[in-house]
Amino acid sequence: MARAPAQVRFPGDKNRKQRVKVRGIKQASKEIQKRLARNLEALLENPEIILPRIDTDLGRPWRDPMAFTLRSIDIVSAKRHNTRWLSKKMVKRRGDGVSRALAGSLLAASEEDWSTVSVFKNQLFGNASYLRRGNGKQGHQAAIQNHTNHRLRLLLWDEHAKAGHYFFSWEGGFVYTGTVANAPKEWVEWSLRGSPLGLQETGHGFAGKSITEEILKSRKPTKSGWISMSFNDGTELGISAEELNQTELPFIPSIALGMLPPRVPAIASAEWVWRPEGWPEDMPMPEEGVEEVKHALNEWMSSRIVDGSIAEICRRRILSSINEGFLSRNIWFSEDDRKGFLESLEGSEIEREALSIILDNLEEGVYVKEDGTFESIGEQVIRVDEAACHPILVTLWEKHGMHLLREMFDIDEDEGSDIHAKQAKRRQGFGAFLRQLRESRGVDDRLQILPWERNSLPEPLAFADRLIRDSFRSGVSSTVSSTSKQKGLLQAMGWAWLVVHNKTESDSWRFDSESKDKGGDWVPFLTRLYEEGVSLLEDGKSSPEGYKDAMEDLSSACGVSIGST
Repeated sequence: MARAPAQVRFPGDKNRKQRVKVRGIKQASKEIQKRLARNLEALLENPEIILPRIDTDLGRPWRDPMAFTLRSIDIVSAKRHNTRWLSKKMVKRRGDGVSRALAGSLLAASEEDWSTVSVFKNQLFGNASYLRRGNGKQGHQAAIQNHTNHRLRLLLWDEHAKAGHYFFSWEGGFVYTGTVANAPKEWVEWSLRGSPLGLQETGHGFAGKSITEEILKSRKPTKSGWISMSFNDGTELGISAEELNQTELPFIPSIALGMLPPRVPAIASAEWVWRPEGWPEDMPMPEEGVEEVKHALNEWMSSRIVDGSIAEICRRRILSSINEGFLSRNIWFSEDDRKGFLESLEGSEIEREALSIILDNLEEGVYVKEDGTFESIGEQVIRVDEAACHPILVTLWEKHGMHLLREMFDIDEDEGSDIHAKQAKRRQGFGAFLRQLRESRGVDDRLQILPWERNSLPEPLAFADRLIRDSFRSGVSSTVSSTSKQKGLLQAMGWAWLVVHNKTESDSWRFDSESKDKGGDWVPFLTRLYEEGVSLLEDGKSSPEGYKDAMEDLSSACGVSIGST
């Protein structure tokens, strides 16, 4: 018997069971269903439960958006048990958006099955489950059905907020103040008590732990600075820079998310209370800096600058506006106190001397930045981010190094260009570099006392003169290796030099017998020349004439005339 053909099913077959997953919809837990039931029952009983307290005068409905919405809500409220009317109202495309969302929510309240809910997600206001009905905005429906959530219920009035109307919501109340941001005192105090800064209440307002009531009342500057905020209800607030750096949760959003629109500058003003160390108490800060700080604080209160950055930004804007004197990080010195400025920098005296010479060469102000760059400033102010001489000298060396070499060591451009280039490349510690250079220049100055220029004498007398010069500069040991590398009379003079200094044991094999014999005859004369040179160069007890006489005796022993070339 032939089998019946297998039944074939095609996609879309209505008889085939399919599981379809819809985004944004989920099965509601019992807890969610209970919460929605409480909210919707209260809404159905009194739709005006979603309304804020009106703390302003309303206009005509055709001119005032809030008055128009309130009238629309009254109409929907009167029809809240008419499901057929609500079904039509909630899908209309025109008219008031709040009342349309309310109609859909009231229709949902009349239903019995709330097991499937939609999920509303908002980065700022959080997540919420609600029953989506009609064409009302998701945020509006979520706000209505979660009207007990003090933050989420603000979203119902987002369109009004865009038109410049203000709403304030907290756990103890909900207020509408019209187009003027009159923050209720209860809202301000509740917001500050719940802020992430852990503020303490004082007799003069609220303050962080490091701001005492005396500081808050007197507005006395602190070393690191603090922010003074004044709310339009009269509440005062003081926050230190350290507290803003340490908070994990942002401070301004914790306040702003309780109002709509979230414009904290509309309800509070802020002031940066700080001045650089050393700045006279009776001298006002530059107006330009004060204005720049005011702008930065408005940006911070608008959540465009994070808590951890605002203090440093305010300090830098004040510092960048100062157009006189010296600034070492956050310390100010007057134009007459260059010494105090230099002494505030880490470094040696020779580094401070070098920096002072560079400052004398500046035709305008300069700002040496922490990243190793600098920029010229039109005003006569010297500002440095690093409180140490070395990084400042490194930054200014390329442009001002040649002037420093000329003024400090009398080095001309031909000689100084190589020194300048080497130091710019290796960036040796400036203290050591300057000391070595000064010692070297001191040796050069002393060597100029000798009667002849280097290499101006005939050999081997010039070699003897070179050995004395080099031993004064670098020590006798530094000259030993060069003695055995010579030939003829120079090698004989080298042997005599080793004998004078008892250095013959290890290098004797390098010299031939003829050089040893001849050099041995010169030892007494070279000894006298060396002693005259040391006495002249080191302590000045001898005279150039004594060195000349000793050289002439050595020249006679060598059979070489000093006057020959």
